[in-house]
Amino acid sequence: MTTALGRHLVACLLNISEAREKDVVEKVAQAVITHQHGGKRKGVTVLNIFSDHDYNRSVLTVVAGIEIIGEAVLSASEQAFSLIDMTAHEGIHPCMGAVDLVPFYPLGEEVSLEDCAKEARAVGTALTERVKGTSAFFFGWADSPLYRGLAFRRKELGWFRKVPDMAVVRPDVGPPPTRRYGLTGIGVSPYVMNCNVTIDTQDVSLGRDVAASIRESSPGGIPGVQVIALPHEGTVEIACNVESVPDSTAGAESWPAFRVRDQTFCHAPASLITARIAELAGLQGVRTRGTALVGFTPLECKRLAETALSQDIGHFWKVVHGVRM
Repeated sequence: MTTALGRHLVACLLNISEAREKDVVEKVAQAVITHQHGGKRKGVTVLNIFSDHDYNRSVLTVVAGIEIIGEAVLSASEQAFSLIDMTAHEGIHPCMGAVDLVPFYPLGEEVSLEDCAKEARAVGTALTERVKGTSAFFFGWADSPLYRGLAFRRKELGWFRKVPDMAVVRPDVGPPPTRRYGLTGIGVSPYVMNCNVTIDTQDVSLGRDVAASIRESSPGGIPGVQVIALPHEGTVEIACNVESVPDSTAGAESWPAFRVRDQTFCHAPASLITARIAELAGLQGVRTRGTALVGFTPLECKRLAETALSQDIGHFWKVVHGVRM
């Protein structure tokens, strides 16, 4: 049963360009749950930290009520900008900023995409005012009135280039990007699940063919799936952003579903994505080696957040295995 608190929850999967310095990642997470005077920030939790050494990228799953999510994320972003220098960054995963991505997702039935968009735009403005030299672009519902998606905006801004040309980037808020801080993407959409499937090959071109076959825009692709293939620990990882889609367009009644205000969304299950990749790779004599979820499904995220917040556990990522559900 959904609690009153659960009806107002928002998730932010904060992507920062650091994974190799564990103390840096820890300090960013602590900034989420600690207010400026050093005390505990009530009503917010970090459910999970997913760090990848090869990518040199960490994703923090932050959840709070719509009223305080923005301030918590701002504090964490300020800390990240103070500790991460993009001029010295190395990693396989494409990125443009020390704080690379700030996506907000409504979890509660009483929070709309428009509510989150208002908060996201406020975060973008506040961030560039608090940390001089930072800049940001908006995507999804935060990119009003164009509502351009993340994949489109990333391609438009050169995110997929090995070394993005910051001199030609025109941010939506803030000054022209600097090499020190880079460019931050801030946006809103229905929940996006991250599902990475490893295939047992070093042939990145084969991985790209597999990725192209499951991409939403390809004939026979999986609805909601945006995907790239990257070298990873001597293999190839098919890294998928699994966007939630309106249930009327998915064409799959058995897909996991959840509600945002007065609309139902669903998302392709990780099992389907893994099976499709295994089938495609198998045609080339290549096996899969495993699947990793970066964070949670939307229903898992909400359930865990309600548990963490009801028990006042801000540092949930540290104690999850000892928490009574």
